[in-house]
Amino acid sequence: MGKHVVVGSGQVGTHLAGKLAAQGHEVVVVTRSGRGPEGTVRVAADVADKARLSELAKGADVLYNCVNPAYHRWLTDWPPIAESFLAAAESSGAVLTILGNLYPYGPVTGPMTEDLPLASTTPKARVRAKIWHDALAAHRAGRIRTTEVRGSDFFGPGATDQSHLGTRFIPALRAGKTIQLVFPADMPHSWTYLPDVADALITAGADERAWGRPWHVPTDEPMTFREIGARMAGLLGLPTPKMTTLPWPLLRATGLFSPMIGELRHVRYQFTAPYVLDSSAFQQVFGVAPTPMETALRTTLDG
Repeated sequence: MGKHVVVGSGQVGTHLAGKLAAQGHEVVVVTRSGRGPEGTVRVAADVADKARLSELAKGADVLYNCVNPAYHRWLTDWPPIAESFLAAAESSGAVLTILGNLYPYGPVTGPMTEDLPLASTTPKARVRAKIWHDALAAHRAGRIRTTEVRGSDFFGPGATDQSHLGTRFIPALRAGKTIQLVFPADMPHSWTYLPDVADALITAGADERAWGRPWHVPTDEPMTFREIGARMAGLLGLPTPKMTTLPWPLLRATGLFSPMIGELRHVRYQFTAPYVLDSSAFQQVFGVAPTPMETALRTTLDG
């Protein structure tokens, strides 16, 4: 058993820390507030503080970056945090395992694979791309060992209101109300199951075959909002839910007063055309498969 330092205790970090603790590892969860799952050592710290994070990472086998700054603060918050992770990984020798995302690819035609260039020119996507490029450069220079794990939009037990299938979608479905969407209901989209994200991070951090490149989390076939709503309703014995998409001009106007809603313009392209994640590389190399959608949806509803 080893020491694992999980930085961030949101919808991914919580699953990750819980799984590692259940495997018998020493798990240190680092957040600004000091919260984390039972069975772990919980530490309150500013993760942008290089000296503090380096101290916490001493003796660690793996250091996980599961931090999730507020989306509208990426440009200011991410650079010092990313530098702190690099310093901590270098000083401790821990494998830096980064929870990434698909934003740096930008709009694409066809399924997304890990060999696509990080071609997006939007400022927030460039910030995320730089995190990986800097970590990879340090890896190639022999200063650290690193890997990045990328998934599509998350869903599953513990999903927050940041998830499009989270705390707004399911309660309306259970209540038999019309589900209000901010994006079209009938566009195929890849959805990545939260426990699969945690499993992929654990695998990538422990297996040297994963180091030095990015990977896509095992993700099932794409589904539309309407298809997922129908499947969930069927599992609950409810009628197929009605859905309505809020007018985009209304959302743009609301975004003038709400920073989070205002940020939706940066990801709208992901929902107005098919958005498909290809995770075959991870599945083939490590011999795993995504949780079947039926099982994932049922567990999500039970959670």
